[in-house]
Amino acid sequence: SSLCDVAILVVDLMHGLEQQTIESLNMLKKRGTPFVVALNKIDRCYDWKVCPDAPIRDALKQQPEGTVSEFRTRASEAKLQLQEQGINSNIYWEMGEEDWESSDFVPLVPTSAVTGEGVQDILLLLCQMAQRKLWRQMMWHANLQATVLEVKQIDGLGMTVDVLVVNGYLREGDKAVFCTLDGPVVAEIRGLLTPPPSREMRVKADYIHHKEVKGAVGVKIIGNGLEKVMAGTSVLVIKNDEEEEDIKAEVMSDLTSLTNKLNTDKVGVMVQASTLGALEALLQFLREETKPPIPVSAVGIGAIHKRDVTKISIMNEKGKSEYATILAFDVDVSNEAKTHAQEMGVRIFTADIIYHLFDQFTRYMENLMEQRRQEAAAIAVFPSVIRILPQHVFNQKDPIIVGVEIVEGILKIGTPLCVPALGGLHIGKVTSIEANGKEQETARKGASVAIRIVNEHNPTLTYGRQFDSTHSLYSTLSRASIDALKANFKDKLETDDWKLVVKLKKIFNII
Repeated sequence: SSLCDVAILVVDLMHGLEQQTIESLNMLKKRGTPFVVALNKIDRCYDWKVCPDAPIRDALKQQPEGTVSEFRTRASEAKLQLQEQGINSNIYWEMGEEDWESSDFVPLVPTSAVTGEGVQDILLLLCQMAQRKLWRQMMWHANLQATVLEVKQIDGLGMTVDVLVVNGYLREGDKAVFCTLDGPVVAEIRGLLTPPPSREMRVKADYIHHKEVKGAVGVKIIGNGLEKVMAGTSVLVIKNDEEEEDIKAEVMSDLTSLTNKLNTDKVGVMVQASTLGALEALLQFLREETKPPIPVSAVGIGAIHKRDVTKISIMNEKGKSEYATILAFDVDVSNEAKTHAQEMGVRIFTADIIYHLFDQFTRYMENLMEQRRQEAAAIAVFPSVIRILPQHVFNQKDPIIVGVEIVEGILKIGTPLCVPALGGLHIGKVTSIEANGKEQETARKGASVAIRIVNEHNPTLTYGRQFDSTHSLYSTLSRASIDALKANFKDKLETDDWKLVVKLKKIFNII
């Protein structure tokens, strides 16, 4: 969105605003970029009669009444969803003059990317919007304004940089300054290439060589030392040697402004993205919009190689194997890196949508945490204080079956109980909890339940002889059990439960 003067926000008419659509919408709002909304997939409406490449109003005139009614209903739902995001909108031909003059009113254009209906309308609106709101930005000037789009290896040409030249000139032989994570790079432009007419840069074909290009145009630059150039950063040209240091500083300003966002933690995952803007968006999402935030220890731009895997594998040595993970957003992973990752115990999650990347890592962490909880279940002891209800003693000797009230904390199956008032007398382990005839895993403060206690080491222990209802029963805590709680069950305990842990530490003299 930082490169756009005007944008098209595509909304699926069948499903409405998806999460990534809302994120794109927020980016456009944040940058103040004017945009139109394409209500795409109108051809999916029931019984749609295809009118290839027709203006949308002409296409709607050919549709049955039921189809038009469905379109109207779905369009109204999209308008409502946009309004929930703070966007006023309307079907563009139903907008009044006041709506067009209002800077916060957005036109909706029904389209079909498959059959072409409505595409003419979008092109018309973009032209009108440019003339109404963007005429100052459209004025060409000679000062160079260029941005790196992509860095890639081309057979026979070496490493090349695809650049969007918005204003000014680029000439063969110019000394261009590029931004990298290692600092500014000065390279002589050895060639300027554009694809043949009606071809994209990505389509393999013979390129046209130029001595000079003038904005606005996309061009492929050939030069030396371009391997680490960062997509999304500016390109400037040195006119005389006296300006070189100032120009280098200006080129690096994009990266410098992101210093706070690129600051990394000592422990965390590695984040790799295709462009600087994508990296910025991903870091912001991981640190500000995920609960809890995902720590990031290293960042990078471009494809993932063996060295990146080696770098993040240090998390295994630090005992934080869950963070020996690379989150790769819209980048390629070399086969060598995949093989090395398996050898080093490093996981690589890839996706071209940020939310899918987050979902993958979240599922992995949830599964890992569940596995660790199962392993720690025998060690972790939940804090509790319980009172025996003397009128509900069902069996006095092993197994002891009594009714109890949970005075504080959480009673859980497997909890060892003792009586601190009797020198820490071990009563046994809770093997079952029952309430209203139903078995349950836990019981919280205020609950009255029946419990079964088994004492394998002292089966002769008897209620009414060694202890009775005048003695409260406590969970038997230790330093190891508290550490296991903190590491694996922190989110299962509330503030009052942790206060009880502190109280029990003093009772059991735990340091």
